[in-house]
Amino acid sequence: MKKGITVVGLGPGSAGHLSLETMAVLQSGSRVILRTAVHPSVKELEQAGVKFTSCDAVYEKEASFEDVYQKIVTAVLQAAGEQEVVYAVPGSPLVAERTVVMLREQAAAAGVPLKILPAMSFLDLAYVNLAVDPIAGLRIVDAHDFEALASAGQYPLMITQVYSQLVASDVKINLMEVLDDEAQLYFLRNLGLPDEECRPIKLYELDRQPQIDHLTSVFIPAQEQTVVQHVNVLREEKELCFDDDDDFYCDSDEFRYDADLLPLTEVMSKLRAPGGCPWDREQTHSSIRRNMIEEVYEFLEAVDNHDCEGMEEELGDILMQVVFHAHMAQDANLFSLQDVIDGVAAKLTRRHPHVFGSRKVSGSDEVIKNWEAIKLEEKKDRTHALDGISPGLPALMRAYKLHSKASKVGFDWPDTEGVWEKVMEELQELQEAVAGGSQKEMEHELGDLLFILAGYARHIGLEPETALTAANNRFIKRFAYVEKKVRSSKKKWEDFSLAELDAFWLLAKDFEKNN
Repeated sequence: MKKGITVVGLGPGSAGHLSLETMAVLQSGSRVILRTAVHPSVKELEQAGVKFTSCDAVYEKEASFEDVYQKIVTAVLQAAGEQEVVYAVPGSPLVAERTVVMLREQAAAAGVPLKILPAMSFLDLAYVNLAVDPIAGLRIVDAHDFEALASAGQYPLMITQVYSQLVASDVKINLMEVLDDEAQLYFLRNLGLPDEECRPIKLYELDRQPQIDHLTSVFIPAQEQTVVQHVNVLREEKELCFDDDDDFYCDSDEFRYDADLLPLTEVMSKLRAPGGCPWDREQTHSSIRRNMIEEVYEFLEAVDNHDCEGMEEELGDILMQVVFHAHMAQDANLFSLQDVIDGVAAKLTRRHPHVFGSRKVSGSDEVIKNWEAIKLEEKKDRTHALDGISPGLPALMRAYKLHSKASKVGFDWPDTEGVWEKVMEELQELQEAVAGGSQKEMEHELGDLLFILAGYARHIGLEPETALTAANNRFIKRFAYVEKKVRSSKKKWEDFSLAELDAFWLLAKDFEKNN
């Protein structure tokens, strides 16, 4: 019979940070396995009579940390096949502990019961020492996550596993790509112990600290660095070139700060100029309106197909439509392409005060609320709850947006069950209309059914336009399979019964699942 595993955390420092429940589990007589015995609380555990084995020897035998962690997880699972096991890790089991993530997954697959007890993390002590509240925003990353380090300065960043001078040096080099050499950060070590350290240092000093070990972390506050400061850094490090208007671009193949729209605008100017293309000169905003919709849907198809080349091409077609409309507007002295660019840049800046201003946000939900509030302030002419939804949208997408707008003022079902009951009610009404034979009534009830289905989709977290597009694409692929079968038979469509064609359709579905 497979026994269970209880995962506990040894906290950030001395055994005084352990909960009474954790200490009782450690003293219960179960087999105790420590991921590492290199932890301040271990001597106190020995004094309390806790018998344990550690996995420290594994670190010397394996080539990578991932191999080490897998070896430890395998050993813990094997031990759990013989008796109850207590697996203890430094800090909290739920903060930056890779072996616990792996153990959760593999214990579930093996049918081994697993329980995790909450524990104090070094983060709890860091919040006190740094006087920060994580609700204002905090990202926690591993020192080896160089991609995450590239975002340093954009928001508060806690870097864990800075366990050696070599790692600290790698962290410093990566941070210097995005932060000033003298940027202030905080060196954290031995939190919760008598000799704990939490002190400000300059970035260039990071790997020069006298003691760096497994209990070392680094905290970087959000940096109030303006776009102009970023450009100055780029001017020095990325060989930026500046024209007479101080607009910048990169003269390096490695880095491009922005894109050059001039080739496209010049082509459009020539097409629309006297002696250019007659068709292009004749167009109006209304005459090519449909083209924009088609290009957007072709781009979405490329996205759904994970077709990067197609995405690139279709984005070009969409951009061409944008330039085309802007050129026509400029010809009519209405606005220019530069007005379009300046307008959207200003809008993004206004609606992201947590990035370009001093406002703090707790997460993406608050970002959306702020966005809507700022939008409402900008659009004071919208006096009705449903204002701002374009009648030119595809009907299903428009229905989805109408439901969403109505929900924001409380006009909505409190739960999904209520919406589903309405779906069934509308379906019944459609069936009754069909039985009555009135074309007008059938159209009315079909519209109501589709409208409420859009609302149901929103309640279950789906966007109906996307779902229907995917269904259309599936139909096309399956029908193509059926058509292929018909053609390969050398028969005509009318030679097959509906049951035979349906059999081909079922084969198409099976083929789709297996490929």
